[in-house]
Amino acid sequence: MKRLSFAGLGAFALIATVPFVSQVPGVASLWHSTSAYAEGVGGAIAQNVKTQGQIQLRLEAEKQVVAQDQQGKQSKTWQPLKGQVVVRPGDVLRYTLIGENKSDRPVKNLILNQPIPKGMVYVLQSTNVTNNAKVIYSIDGGRSFVENPTVKVTFPDGKVETKPAPANLYTHIRLQVPLVAGKTTVKATYQTQVR
Repeated sequence: MKRLSFAGLGAFALIATVPFVSQVPGVASLWHSTSAYAEGVGGAIAQNVKTQGQIQLRLEAEKQVVAQDQQGKQSKTWQPLKGQVVVRPGDVLRYTLIGENKSDRPVKNLILNQPIPKGMVYVLQSTNVTNNAKVIYSIDGGRSFVENPTVKVTFPDGKVETKPAPANLYTHIRLQVPLVAGKTTVKATYQTQVR
């Protein structure tokens, strides 16, 4: 049985003004734009580079709960995670990242790098985004990103084929948002499964 701490889920940050620290596995570890950026180890620290816009960040997590009625029909709901949470192998978690531009000015080229938490596997094709964000992925620890990661597979006869990368190789998700207009919000969700 694995026990994870979700004590920091209520934390938020104003880029360029307030520190963002959390103990949540998979907390947004890198938000940046052409004007401001935040990064850190184990959490994020907002720093003032050139304040062009102000983004308030929030991370929420939910656990998928599967119930079965008397007729055997299954239903799936999402339970918000708060405080100390117990997760078991096979449990599915949904992360929601929300960035709200509090200013009247647009923020251009906002980028979010989100690591897949240790002990978790990305659920393929589970990312949903707003604001025309482009989603790309890394399978090499965040060194490079592509839309559809692939691996080369060598067969016993020596033949090499390129195949889609399996979910367990995904290490990071990157969201590229070309523009967050003033007084608007960008939102992204993705799912992971406990190993």
